[in-house]
Amino acid sequence: MQKILAFGASNSPASINKRLAIFAANQLKNVEVTVLDLNDFELPIYSPVIEKTAGIPANAQSFSKYIQNADGVIVSLAEHNGLHTAAFKNLWDWMSRLGTQNIWNDTPMFLLATSPSRRPESNVMKVSKFLFPHFGAKIISSFSLPSFNHFFKDDKIVDPEAQAEFQVQLNQFQSFINKL
Repeated sequence: MQKILAFGASNSPASINKRLAIFAANQLKNVEVTVLDLNDFELPIYSPVIEKTAGIPANAQSFSKYIQNADGVIVSLAEHNGLHTAAFKNLWDWMSRLGTQNIWNDTPMFLLATSPSRRPESNVMKVSKFLFPHFGAKIISSFSLPSFNHFFKDDKIVDPEAQAEFQVQLNQFQSFINKL
């Protein structure tokens, strides 16, 4: 059974991205899902001084181990001012100091994003599709859900077109991880 790691790249306790990541993970068949919450991995703001004096925090090391032990990753990206949230970017910065640029460990990834906005694809999704592979992500599928509060109700995607596109991307990811 494949191990799937799922999380929303936000530290909001009411993260719509965490909800979307959990939804996607629960649609997969024959997998073991671990859901992480960035709030459980609190870190000081990255600083070379902190790194030199105190080392790399245990929470960054722990999160990295979850990635290393996963057969697939589902991450749903939150966007603050057009880019990654500060909490997620800070975690990324700390993990990049663990001695490898390959923080995603060449793990297959289903990249998601959603927001209250009606834009079809967020800027953070575009940036992540470009950047993540440089840090070892193997992006198999991606899906953006605009207008979360209109298109996601009762823990499901209610817009038929969005649901159909999501299913195509989910099936692509499922097929890939089934072959591992």
